[in-house]
Formats: sequence, C-alpha cells, structure tokens
Amino acid sequence: MGDMSTVTLWRPVGPEELALIRASGMRAFPPRLPEQPIFYPVTTEAYAIRIARDWNVPASGSGYVTRFDVPRDFLDRYAVQTAGGREFQEYWIPAEDLAAFNAAIVGDIVVTASFP
Repeated sequence: MGDMSTVTLWRPVGPEELALIRASGMRAFPPRLPEQPIFYPVTTEAYAIRIARDWNVPASGSGYVTRFDVPRDFLDRYAVQTAGGREFQEYWIPAEDLAAFNAAIVGDIVVTASFP
C-alpha cells in the first residue's frame, strides 16, 4: 500500500488488458492504442470497481480492478482530474508518458477484484 512517498492508484481493466499486464510479469500496463491518447488510473478503489463492473463487464464479459503504487513526486507533474463528481477522480497520463509511468511503478500490479 501507499506510504508517505508513494500514492496508491487503481486501474479498471478488461480481460485483454489484464492478459498483457500478466505478460509483463505484473509490472507494466500495455501501450495505449491510437484511439486512446490518455492512460487514466483512478484515485479510489470504489471508482475502479464501478468502472470494472459497469463498463468492462458489458464491453468484454469481465472486468478487473488492479492496484499499484507510484512515487508521489512522479505524480506531482500531473493534475488530478474530476470526471463527473468528487468521488470520480483520476490522473490523465498522456500515452507518450506511459513508459515512464510504468518504470515508476513501485512493486507489482495486483488484481484486487474481478467481475462478474
């Protein structure tokens, strides 16, 4: 879990993205597709659960919540974005920054929930 020097984030994913994360040894998120200019980890597990359950399951048959830690000083270069309400906060990481973001992840990416 996060401590004073790291921030714990969550990322809802579908089965294809999870397979790519597993292929990385649970150390990296896959590159964005051309139509996905932003990588958006979210700030709460509840928000990630909602996306995984309500969006990923209908779109791909299953959804997963991942948890990981990133150094606070790395995240300081990005503003927290609010997507429709205070409980829906996320970071918008440009696709071209994803390799640096992955390199900054502390420890492994962990699956904390799966749906259905």
